[in-house]
Amino acid sequence: MGEPILNAFSVDVEDYFQVANLAPAIARDSWSQRESRVERNTQRLLELLAERSIRGTFFVLGWIAERHPGLIRRIAQAGHEIASHGFSHQLIYRQSPGEFREETVRSKRLLEDLIGTAVIGYRAASFSITRDSLWALDVLIDTGFRYDSSIFPIRHDRYGIPGASPEPGRVAAPSGRTLAEFPMSAASFFGLQVPVSGGGYFRLLPYWVTRRGLRQINESYHRPFTFYLHPWEVDPGQPRVKVGWLAHLRHYTNLNRCEERLRRLLTEFRFAPLREVLRAREILVEEPATLAPDRVAFSR
Repeated sequence: MGEPILNAFSVDVEDYFQVANLAPAIARDSWSQRESRVERNTQRLLELLAERSIRGTFFVLGWIAERHPGLIRRIAQAGHEIASHGFSHQLIYRQSPGEFREETVRSKRLLEDLIGTAVIGYRAASFSITRDSLWALDVLIDTGFRYDSSIFPIRHDRYGIPGASPEPGRVAAPSGRTLAEFPMSAASFFGLQVPVSGGGYFRLLPYWVTRRGLRQINESYHRPFTFYLHPWEVDPGQPRVKVGWLAHLRHYTNLNRCEERLRRLLTEFRFAPLREVLRAREILVEEPATLAPDRVAFSR
């Protein structure tokens, strides 16, 4: 029997008050007045990963990087890949191409200036690269990204491209150019595509469902999966916000069990940053671009 498949571990670095489920109750212009819990929660994840000597990819929101530059440097210094999660957590299909380009460039440059190396990976807020926003792939190519991890091959009320390839590979932008894509992961149960990539699904579904689905991807389909979660998902003490029943279910269910489940998951699968998994599969063959001398970060 061969060595277990190398899978991608990722963290979407954002605070609890920035998520789409709570957006109806939290005005964007109130973010800076709210208690920030992202630093302590991300530090907890760093400690959990260090216990298992696991490195992953941290998709960082530009808004967070502006306010917590030391945190981003600590993540990079711990050997994790820094990638972009956009700047303000807006859904791409609610932005114009010009607005998206401006935010994408702003976030990429901010992260690169903080860590002194090129940022080549991107994940959209709430996986909002859909059939209506495939134009965003061209913007990512134009602005120097080498891979994306935003496409979810499922049907969902907020995101997803049903029928999209579940395989990591190359995806075509409207211009005909291609970009490496590491789609989010789903498994097949009784003919239904069930998301098993992590996040809310990791908390809502019984652990055995996630585990069986991930093993199916590795052992039956012989391909890697990508797993993700947010720092606020290991923070059961976060402030409660009054929202509708569905948003409440998605955001708050099993927060008190997430860390325990994560510990178990980290012992049962092999993980690495997305960049390394894509290179190991020869989907991403280029070396990361080096920064121009005037873009290299200095100690602050």
